[in-house]
Amino acid sequence: MVERNTDPDFDLERFLPYMLNQAAEATSRSFQAVYRNLYGMTRTQWRVMANLGKFGAMTAKDICVISHVEKTKVSRAVSALESEGFLLRTPSEDDRRAEILSLTEKGQTAFRDLGRRANEYDEKLRAELGDRVSSELIRSLQFLMKL
Repeated sequence: MVERNTDPDFDLERFLPYMLNQAAEATSRSFQAVYRNLYGMTRTQWRVMANLGKFGAMTAKDICVISHVEKTKVSRAVSALESEGFLLRTPSEDDRRAEILSLTEKGQTAFRDLGRRANEYDEKLRAELGDRVSSELIRSLQFLMKL
């Protein structure tokens, strides 16, 4: 049996970084059912596709920087998306070691579909929170992301 720490000076469940992580996990897991059921994608595959859909062609390194996902996870996601026909790799003209990633027509179609569903999920979540709380939360999260 695990002994419970009763230190009154620290409560993990009230520690803001922990709470933010738990909230992010819960909301991500909820939307994960959509892209997993429809396209068989993992969370990292969805994030790679979402970044390519939003920002256009880029390298895997760019995706790592933007999305804060480890290089190995992005690499696996890129391989899987390529094998499913969602993205295309093209050698970079600037750096022979890098490849430029872009969505195929199939990938663009899936991105539009999932983007629409993501917007619907976002609208539902914001409606549950209400306008005032949603606005305050967005401002707070934008502030925290700048730290």
